[in-house]
Amino acid sequence: MNSLSIPWDKVRQRAGGVAFALVLNLLLLLALFTLSPQIAPERQEDRLPVTFDVETGQKTDDSQAKAERTRRREQDEARPEKAAAPVIRPPVPVEKPAEQPPSPFPFLTMSREQMAAADIGNLPKGAVGAGAGKGDSAAVVGPGEGPGGVQLFEAEWYRRPSHAELSPYIPGDAPPNGWGLVACKTVDHYHVENCQTLGESPLGSGFAKAVRLAAWQFLVLPPRVNGKVMVGSWVRIRIDYTRTMAPAGAGE
Repeated sequence: MNSLSIPWDKVRQRAGGVAFALVLNLLLLLALFTLSPQIAPERQEDRLPVTFDVETGQKTDDSQAKAERTRRREQDEARPEKAAAPVIRPPVPVEKPAEQPPSPFPFLTMSREQMAAADIGNLPKGAVGAGAGKGDSAAVVGPGEGPGGVQLFEAEWYRRPSHAELSPYIPGDAPPNGWGLVACKTVDHYHVENCQTLGESPLGSGFAKAVRLAAWQFLVLPPRVNGKVMVGSWVRIRIDYTRTMAPAGAGE
């Protein structure tokens, strides 16, 4: 009988391969467990969360402020308005016109009827005062004595001025006798304008100024040259004043 022979060399080789495979698998398993991530449990806070509602608080403050303003406005409207105290102004003193000293000349005061009668429109046609001639007017001898060297003519009255027309302009301290002389420009309707002082006697008596101020009432015939009426020409007017006689208007 033949004996069974076992090849120990092959058994040893296979046993070594199996052992190597087991060791390799163990290493792989160990590597897997080592490299795998560890999931840590989520940490929870012990204290409760705190929240703030800022918008709600701001809206509440605005509502309170509006309610307060509305309440104050209603109180102001309900409150009766105080009547303004009347302003008492002191009375304005009325200045009295300065009293003029009585004139030494016995002039008369003209009433309203007399003033109406003196109106040139009420005078009849042809009612010309003394001194009205049909020829040419007499010119003043010598160079032009008027303003700017213009030629002056002797004044011829259409109507002589009355006492009431002259008296308001006489100075209160005027001397008893004297005269005033002015130069005036003739205009339409026998009136004169732009009168200027030429002279007076006594000097400083104020008679020339009195004539100039009263001249707006004068009615004078305009000068005539070669039968032509020269409205706009200049004439000179002299008024003589005396204490015992009424002032006389005349061309010098």
